[in-house]
This record gives sequence, C-alpha cells and structure tokens, in this order.
Amino acid sequence: MKVFYTDHFVLPLPDGHRFPMRKYSMLREAVQAFAPQTLEEAPAARDDELLLAHDAAYVARMSNGTLTANEVRQIGFPWSPGMAERARRSAGATIAAARASLRDRCGINLAGGTHHAFAHHGEGFCCYNDAAVATRVLQRDCAIGRVLICDLDVHQGNGTARIFAGDASVFTFSMHGERNYPVRKIASCLDVGLPDRTADDAYLEALRAALDALSAKRRWDIVFFNAGVDPHRDDRLGRLALSDEGLREREKTVIGHFRERGVPVCGVIGGGYSTDVPALAARHAILFETAAQFA
Repeated sequence: MKVFYTDHFVLPLPDGHRFPMRKYSMLREAVQAFAPQTLEEAPAARDDELLLAHDAAYVARMSNGTLTANEVRQIGFPWSPGMAERARRSAGATIAAARASLRDRCGINLAGGTHHAFAHHGEGFCCYNDAAVATRVLQRDCAIGRVLICDLDVHQGNGTARIFAGDASVFTFSMHGERNYPVRKIASCLDVGLPDRTADDAYLEALRAALDALSAKRRWDIVFFNAGVDPHRDDRLGRLALSDEGLREREKTVIGHFRERGVPVCGVIGGGYSTDVPALAARHAILFETAAQFA
C-alpha cells in the first residue's frame, strides 16, 4: 500500500489562522514511524489533469495569483505561490493514491478531501477538488467506468455534488451533519444528514445501511473514501459526537466493506479542526492504521 504526502509543500498562513496546518507534518511523522517504506512524495497535478474537472480561467487565476478578493475570501486562505503549489500537490497526491489503489487495492493521500471546490471556484479551505480531478484522470487513462465517492467528512460535499451532477458514471454519497456547513447544500446522489450530537452507534448503523444500499446498486470500479475526522466529539467545527473508537470502527467498516467485494479504495483524510493538534493527527492516522490491516 502506497501513501503520498504533501506537508513539506507549505501553505503559509497568518498567525492565529484557524486551519490546523501542523496536522499534516505530524501525521506523516506518525506514518513514517509505523511504516516508512510506504511513503512517497506526491507529484503535482498537471494542467491537463486539473482541467478535466476545473475551468481553465480559474486554474489560471489560481496559478498566477489573480484570484479576486471574493474568491480568496471564499477559499479562506491567502493566495501565495506556496498555496498554489500546495493545492496542486494535494490533487496530485489523490491521483497517485488512486492509481496505486488500482494496483494494490488501496492507496492513501495524507491530505485531500477538498470537496467544497467547484469547477469554477474554491471555498471552505478547498482550492481544487482532488477526488473530482482524480476521477476524471482515471476515467481518461485507466478505463474506469463506475466511480463511488464515499464522503464521510462532517460537512456535506457540495462541490463534488455539483461537479458530477447528471453524470451517471459517478455516484456521490455524503453522510454529514445536517445542520452544519454548507448552509445551502447541493444534492448528492445520496445524502444522509445526521442530527447534532449523533454518536457512535447511531452513526455506524446509518453508515452500514447506506453501504449495503450502495453495493446493491452496482459493482464499483473504485471508491474514493473521504475520511474526515471532524465528526469527532472534540472537533470544534463538527457538532457530531463520535469517539476515537467510533472513528476506528467507521474506517474498518468502510474499508472492509469494499475490500470484501474486491473494490479498490483510495483514502483521503478530509477535515479535522481540533485545537489539540497532536490528538487530531492521531485521529487522522486511524485511516492509515486501519487500511494497513487490510493490506
């Protein structure tokens, strides 16, 4: 199983910014201590790859620093050359992890999950939609026909839903906090909105029912699994109530479900916003630790 990292491509943020950038380097260090031979530096997504899912004028503005003030506000990060390069690397890491999953049955990006990025703009700390870009690359290059996006970040995947709206080759599934961001949700193929304070048992029951329904629909060629840890009870942007063990069981449920059916899984870490960054990185590491058990 190959794992791709991007943390050494730094996105400079002002002091006091609420995005926990340090979690990425701490996560890589945890994985390196566990299995250093699996780690690879992520390649940058090329223009021809980004343009499969994104508008050419938006990619150009992202690349040359001519985003409007409103676009910068929507994304939530100040533009810099480092920000533009980091966004390309994050998308490139998901492309690489997806290719690896076709070969090895599972691949992991220690970033990604940028599901609020639309074709023509970014928002919610998301610049390029990594799962959308990787999906289009695999459809172009690897004869992939049936793609499932399994998005378990606590925030609904509005950008992903919009990009793939009306595309029968891609099924978008989002299970999220119903009252959480974004206020205006864009319908996925299947949305499961959960009430505030949903805890382990109710969460896992809803997830298992959804996975059974999804696998009854068709045989997927690949699954993109957004394993955001912001449903955790200690996440400051989450509003749900999963425990560490609940997250571990979630990862085991998703990866085990699709591995039993012979479906490759590409995992990305998604959101997580705890102020305790070491604890946050440890939660993100659960995705890798669980996937390694199935390798």
